[in-house]
Amino acid sequence: MASSSPARLTRRQLLQLSAGLSVLATAACSSPPNNAIPKPDGALGANFNADPDTMGWDELQRSGAKWVRGFTAMPDLDKQDAAENPTIKTLREAADRQYGTVLSLKFPYFPESHQQIPRPGTPAMQADLARVDKVLPAVLDKVDILVIGNEPFIECPRSDWNNGALNAFYENIATHVIKQRRGKTALYLGALNNLDDPKWTGAGTERWMKYVRDTPEIEGTDIHPHVGAVDEVQTFLDYVLPRLGGKRFLVTEFSLVQLWKKHLSDRISAEYASKYHVPQETKVWQVIRNALRQPFPQPRWDDFLRTSPWFENNKNFLTDQVTKFRTTGKLAVAAYGIDQGIAALKGADFGPDTPPWLLNSVFARATVQRNPDGTAAPNYAWLDEFTALQNR
Repeated sequence: MASSSPARLTRRQLLQLSAGLSVLATAACSSPPNNAIPKPDGALGANFNADPDTMGWDELQRSGAKWVRGFTAMPDLDKQDAAENPTIKTLREAADRQYGTVLSLKFPYFPESHQQIPRPGTPAMQADLARVDKVLPAVLDKVDILVIGNEPFIECPRSDWNNGALNAFYENIATHVIKQRRGKTALYLGALNNLDDPKWTGAGTERWMKYVRDTPEIEGTDIHPHVGAVDEVQTFLDYVLPRLGGKRFLVTEFSLVQLWKKHLSDRISAEYASKYHVPQETKVWQVIRNALRQPFPQPRWDDFLRTSPWFENNKNFLTDQVTKFRTTGKLAVAAYGIDQGIAALKGADFGPDTPPWLLNSVFARATVQRNPDGTAAPNYAWLDEFTALQNR
């Protein structure tokens, strides 16, 4: 008869069991755990804008990201089913993989289009509400956060900033969404730009914040601090925080892109010129263009940025700003560019006036040769900081 006492494990069996548990723990940490969507409480996620094809799941795992953000332009919904929209499709897949997800709805009425922002009750307004109606069934209770708007003050004529037209449009869209809202999806209004410039604040931004503050169904607002100096980010917080009341804020885009742009016409460093036998009068933008035309080995790209004081002296920007956002106690989710995007991949004509978004991203798919295993190489400085911030 078999003994009823518990079987004893040998030392070898215990060691094997311990090793197996260690492997399982490591695998579980490579992506968000099943049935454990991370909380939107000071999180740092990966932003792919409208370019999901340039983001790989392996990159998300390597970075440790647990949140993903993208935006979609609403006129695109005239051409395809919402569930087949690349941004929405990717975010739905991310949700299935247990990532936290943020979707921003972009209503593009740029000044150069010579279109006024739709007025409530007009056919143009009804067309946008119909687009919203196509999106909502595909995303409500699927994405965690829905941001009504992308960059409204950039994406409409300046004449509509302070006459109530911009506010009436977004309030109308928000009211429409609120009526259909269900489940876990949180609603934010976004995003405010250029708050470091007094010309971008006024009656429009004041009414914007009042609506956020006074509408119970709206969790908060979004900000996009793309700045030319580190201290300019603080002006965004100085404007928004006193006007939030008990609400929270998102930072679904932020960077030093305006600072990088100021230095595109600088000459490269003597160290870089000597090491890589490049004429010393070569400009920063020319090096970037060359890397886009023929991607550099990782060490060369790293040396280019390391020997550029304007970049090297600001390589802790990501850590400094996320820490500052978190210290407020009101940050829900921040998101940082994960890869260099489609615009960079087509950027062989990069010039001295091209916005150098590609210097911000965590990975450098366009300017650096791929790793031996075919994955995208990290951009200088950002990957280690991004990963470390996941654990704080």
